[in-house]
Amino acid sequence: MSSMTICARFRPLSSKERRDHGDTVCIRCIDAETFLFKDEKDEEFTFSFDKVFYEKSEQAQVYEFLAWPIVKDAVDAINGTIITYGQTGAGKTYSMEGPSILVCDEQKRGLLPRIVEGLFDCIKSSGGTMKHSIKLSMVEIYMEKVRDLFDLSKDNIQIKESKSQGILLNGVTEISVSDPAEALQSLSSGIANRAVGETQMNMASSRSHCIYIFTVHQEVKRDDRLKTGKLILVDLAGSEKVEKTGAEGKVLEEAKTINKSLSVLGNVINALTCGSPGKANHIPFRDSKLTRILQDSLGGNSRTALLCCCSPSPSNALESLSTLRFGMRAKHIKMSPRVKCNEDKCAEKQGPASSPIKHESCEIILDKLKERFDAEDVKLLEELFTLNGILFDPCSSEELDSAFEDVTSQTIVSLQQAVEELASTVDELKRENKGLKERLAADERSHAAGKEAGDNNTSSLVHKLPGILRSFVSWVRSLSSIKLLNCEVN
Repeated sequence: MSSMTICARFRPLSSKERRDHGDTVCIRCIDAETFLFKDEKDEEFTFSFDKVFYEKSEQAQVYEFLAWPIVKDAVDAINGTIITYGQTGAGKTYSMEGPSILVCDEQKRGLLPRIVEGLFDCIKSSGGTMKHSIKLSMVEIYMEKVRDLFDLSKDNIQIKESKSQGILLNGVTEISVSDPAEALQSLSSGIANRAVGETQMNMASSRSHCIYIFTVHQEVKRDDRLKTGKLILVDLAGSEKVEKTGAEGKVLEEAKTINKSLSVLGNVINALTCGSPGKANHIPFRDSKLTRILQDSLGGNSRTALLCCCSPSPSNALESLSTLRFGMRAKHIKMSPRVKCNEDKCAEKQGPASSPIKHESCEIILDKLKERFDAEDVKLLEELFTLNGILFDPCSSEELDSAFEDVTSQTIVSLQQAVEELASTVDELKRENKGLKERLAADERSHAAGKEAGDNNTSSLVHKLPGILRSFVSWVRSLSSIKLLNCEVN
């Protein structure tokens, strides 16, 4: 058993941060592994990680410490995962890709182009006793759907689990590459398809979690066996606070989905590290697509490293503190990396065991559903599966059980989303109804006040009328007396 490698990286202050707070920072370096962090209330916390990269650290230093050991293991058929985590605008994508994976200053090149070159360098140095091949896949998790960035028509890839191969992406595009230039060109085309958007904190904010998958096949000639190592790079979308990003409309909905999946990731980390010793603990891997894909990478058959990217500015102290605490919890996750051998070549040449055709597989799963639900409910679920593009093609009893669990989980998630949408609609209708009632009440009060004022005016006039008449009669009499006196004088 081994622990995850956890590193923290602080980017330089942005121009906005310098404008608002000058050169003030919320961290104080103690050494290469430890620093003091001051929060918004000036309370100090001490953090220790495997390595801390301060603002003047080089991209090459991050690669050599964090990634290079995992790259070597992947070529030797040991799975590896590298994850960048942090708030939006903290430097995750810069650490992963650099300014560009194709053309940029050597000093600024990110983990991705360095890892590509590192994989091919390791293969070259392995000598003639082994034959290697590398395949690439690239997906993003956007609005809780897994999209193939090498083939945009595959916009709802299903996640499967095999007892022998672990977590798989069903039907994802795999591109064979023979040199670093070809690999980087393919990756660049995938990056161009990634969902990005503009917020007040980041001009090109990632609106999805991006996952790069390198599958390294190793053929050992002397014993005629195959070994496979998988290297996964995960550039997570950043957590967002709406009051800081100014997100609205579609960008706001994206932010909600991003924050929700990151929350599930936090729940998984907590479940992995806070369980009672010797007692089985439920790990909610199936609560999001992200954690389902990372199931092997978190506490499973993988050597995993986490890069916590942070802003050193006091204005982002709360978010940076949250990121660092996430890293501290992840330090306690225990990994079990091991070499995985495939079946021997001669068995492979005979072809894989025949699997039930898709129609039969669907029938098997629907029959299992009928054991738990009414026939009418199963029919509705079948329609729901069809609408969501859920396919069944298991090739073993273990995969069949996993597919059933996936279908059940996806159904629950779909129903939960529908309930949330209905609840949101109900809340909106309640607010509109309340507004209408308030306007109606105001109109009724206004009408009543007008009627009362009219009644008061009429009553007052009725009461004053006799007096007015008496005054008028008196005036007429006076006028008549004056006229009579004038006549007598004449």
